[in-house]
Amino acid sequence: MKIALRPYELSDIDDFMKWACDDLVVQTSRLRHFSSKEDALSYFKETILPHPWYRAICEDGRPIGFICVMPGSKGERCKGMLSYALGSKYWNHGITTLAVKKVVSSVFHEFPEMKRVEAIVDVDNMASQRVLEKVGFLKEDGRNLVFLMPISTLSFIQLYNDKD
Repeated sequence: MKIALRPYELSDIDDFMKWACDDLVVQTSRLRHFSSKEDALSYFKETILPHPWYRAICEDGRPIGFICVMPGSKGERCKGMLSYALGSKYWNHGITTLAVKKVVSSVFHEFPEMKRVEAIVDVDNMASQRVLEKVGFLKEDGRNLVFLMPISTLSFIQLYNDKD
């Protein structure tokens, strides 16, 4: 499977709606539900387009998901927060793993002050945990479950349980 990552454009709104309004995607990610195309357009203009690193995961040039890294602010510039979601019809094809690998290999070069990347994952979302393991994150026990990933320095993701 060949994928590309690129910045979103307003013209991507219809493709975005196809996967972002998928109930399975909303249930397994932290992506909010969009009630209308206008609601999604507002999100595009206010969140996606001004974001420093929000990319469309594309197959044949069409967005089928997203992946983003939000650099930390002020005293936390050394870390970034990784988020991603993919249309459910593309699950279990290695696409998310490929996208995360691409991001991890480039984000530290694009943000030289960044030394680690964190991602919040639902404890019940084993597929997402597996994606991160495949990319090289290692599980560590503790109060919060954490993945450690040796890149240039340690990177980790926290698992959350939204049922608490």
